[in-house]
Amino acid sequence: MFKSLIDEIDSMIARDPAARSRIEVIFTYPGFHAVRIHRFSHWLWGHGFRFLGRLFSHIGRFLTGVEIHPGARIGRRLFIDHGMSVVIGETSEIGDDVTLYHSVTLGGTSNGSGKRHPTLERGVIVGSGAQILGPVTVGEKARVGSNAVVLKDVPPGVTMVGVPARIVAAREESKADDFCAYGTPTANLPDPAIGAIDGLHGQLNALAERVARLEGRLSAEAEETEAESRQAGGEKSCG
Repeated sequence: MFKSLIDEIDSMIARDPAARSRIEVIFTYPGFHAVRIHRFSHWLWGHGFRFLGRLFSHIGRFLTGVEIHPGARIGRRLFIDHGMSVVIGETSEIGDDVTLYHSVTLGGTSNGSGKRHPTLERGVIVGSGAQILGPVTVGEKARVGSNAVVLKDVPPGVTMVGVPARIVAAREESKADDFCAYGTPTANLPDPAIGAIDGLHGQLNALAERVARLEGRLSAEAEETEAESRQAGGEKSCG
């Protein structure tokens, strides 16, 4: 158990350059505290002490600003960076080595029983403010950019941004284990909105050229018709 705890702390230090020591993580990281409290409340929940599980979960929310339902299943080395306003719903499932930033929501979209919340597979990174809603699956080592809204399953290894979220990049195998803060690379990331605007601009240019050609043809035909009319009028006057 002690080895697992040290492994969890070291994984946080590896993902946060601001963390200078294990002691600093233990005493000053609310994400660390939230996960430790959840593990206890989850144990209570699983052993039938549902009220106590919810009570300890509520205490954890008060102390850390992180709300994790005691029914949620969390793997090893979860890192909740900054932590404030993170919400993890009852049927959420989180794999090993997942990173969540502040204001992330793993929420449900139905009032029924059964699976209502997301599943995050191993190595997923979710940027601040992102919302992952419903019983969707975010594939292994995928990235969800800040403020994205995910409503459908996410393939492994891709980067998702936007509202609703869409794929903007696939991770290279050589960089599959690289950690990317906030889930969005800062360079060489295509902007889907700019791409759409460029596409519309090209279509407008093509339409403008076509209209110009049509206007030229109509003008030439009008001049030809007018010339023929003048010629026909001259022939009549001579007759």
